[in-house]
Amino acid sequence: MQTNVKHTKEPLITITSRGRDSMPMKKAWGVRAIAIILAFILCAVVIVMVTGYNPLKVYAELFKGSFGSSRKIWNMLQELSMLLCISLAVTPAFKMKFWNIGAEGQTLMGGLAAAACMIYFGEKLPPIVFFPLMLVACVVAGLVWGIVPAYFKAKFNTNETLFTLMMNYVAVQLTSFCIVFWENPKDSNTVGVINRATQSGWLPELFGQKYLLNILIVALITVGMYIYLKYSKHGYEISVVGESENTARYVGINVKKVILRTMAISGALCGIAGLLLVSGTDHTINRDIVGGMGFTAIMVSWLAKFNPVVMSLTSFLIVFLERGAGEIATKFQLNESMSDILTGIILFFIIGCEFFIQYKVNFRKKNKEENV
Repeated sequence: MQTNVKHTKEPLITITSRGRDSMPMKKAWGVRAIAIILAFILCAVVIVMVTGYNPLKVYAELFKGSFGSSRKIWNMLQELSMLLCISLAVTPAFKMKFWNIGAEGQTLMGGLAAAACMIYFGEKLPPIVFFPLMLVACVVAGLVWGIVPAYFKAKFNTNETLFTLMMNYVAVQLTSFCIVFWENPKDSNTVGVINRATQSGWLPELFGQKYLLNILIVALITVGMYIYLKYSKHGYEISVVGESENTARYVGINVKKVILRTMAISGALCGIAGLLLVSGTDHTINRDIVGGMGFTAIMVSWLAKFNPVVMSLTSFLIVFLERGAGEIATKFQLNESMSDILTGIILFFIIGCEFFIQYKVNFRKKNKEENV
């Protein structure tokens, strides 16, 4: 008596997570290097096909966008430090798997607090009193904007992605409301440079460099965040909550407390970033002062695997590409969309290669039975 045995065919391609069997670091960086090389090759093809320019000349301008002069170097370092500061702010929350999409609004609120202090107290208080006051105001403003969605998440399990995103719009409208009262000149719908004549409330220059203090402050925050996440008890609790809230509760961690504390830290750091933008960089306030860095910071943090030191490199990469793209558009009189396309291709390859680092692509091997 014959029995019909049905053989289920395995799929031709299967994708599995590497899990603990992660790719060695050298090999992973090799994959990233290959991805960047392939991206530049594809960009060269696009440049030749669309514009007819020599790709090497275009790449030279890409480099000059950040390193073409000492002024460009300092501007690049300033933009890098601001993006890095906001990226560091969102990292604790993201490591905890609290999807804080509200860094844009939290930073804007910190900047709004800094502008208010500069306008109302900048010329009335001595620096030794004013700067600590402004720091506290900015930290509290960012902290409040971060802790409100954290409270509702911890208490009512609301969707933190939507909540923090909506808080961005509230921050923008609140800033627009304040600008109406601070207009200078009147009916211009802009604040203008705050305390231009006296420079009261402006962060001081160091060694003749306008942005050096900002850069040093962010460098200290980077070191502090690395130590906090890697070696402190709070950093350990963030990791456990991020892995599994049930496990965290089982080992005695107060999950609600960790959520509130972590988002308070994220918001406070965003508030400091707002202070550095208003008091140390632009010396004014407008609704677009953050310039989308709150969203770009998400990509920076994710690409660095929430490692504050590696974030310095990913922040540099993003800023380098953005400044280089602008330089290309100016030098070759290209539509800005063209430079954005080149940036997009490079970022696509960089982000895409992470898939092959995290996952294995397996091809089905033919069995002898299949050939009979």
